[in-house]
Amino acid sequence: MIAKIYVTLKNGVLDPQGKAVQHSLESIGYKEAQDVRIGKFIELKLTEMPKSEAEKKVKEMCEKMLANTVIENYRFEID
Repeated sequence: MIAKIYVTLKNGVLDPQGKAVQHSLESIGYKEAQDVRIGKFIELKLTEMPKSEAEKKVKEMCEKMLANTVIENYRFEID
C-alpha cells in the first residue's frame, strides 16, 4: 500500500521560494509562468491494513508531523 501526500502553502501565505523560481523562469524567457507556488510530495509505503485504517493513520501523520496545518494544506491518496 502506497500513500501519496501533497502538501502546499495555504492561499495568502507568502512563498519566497515560489517567487524565486518564478523570477528565474522569467529570466530565462518563460514569461507565461505566473504565481509559482512550491510544495512537497511525500510517498510512504504502508504495511497491509484496511484502507479506512490507512486513511486514518496517514491523516494523523499529516496532522502531527508532515504538514504544518497553520500555514499548509495537505491531501493524500492511497493506492
